[in-house]
Amino acid sequence: QVQLVQSGGGLVQPGGSLRLSCTASGHTASRAAMGWFRQVSGLEREFVASISWSGAGTGYKDSNKGRFTISRDNAKNTVYLQMNSLKPEDTGLYYCAAKPFSSDIAITGPDEYDYWGQGTQVTVSS
Repeated sequence: QVQLVQSGGGLVQPGGSLRLSCTASGHTASRAAMGWFRQVSGLEREFVASISWSGAGTGYKDSNKGRFTISRDNAKNTVYLQMNSLKPEDTGLYYCAAKPFSSDIAITGPDEYDYWGQGTQVTVSS
């Protein structure tokens, strides 16, 4: 079992920045590919960014490239999502996800992940 605890998020004006964190615990948290997904009410979760277990591989939704940065600190079992130049359309409930014992690749499909965080709200509004 893996437990994912998220922090960060909140209300920010357009053009602002936020950093989300997701800390994993549990004996199977090692070698876990990690991802971030966004959900807007009534819609499916959409891919935001992902990172391989070593950090060597990353992936981003096209609209997030150049604005968002995903990183990880494996000593702390924590993955981060730095979001800059935020837009109103970035608003949503953000979830982190983990796939333990993964190949060293960034995974983009939500169905491939095994564990999910509790979600944290990001609202971009003036």
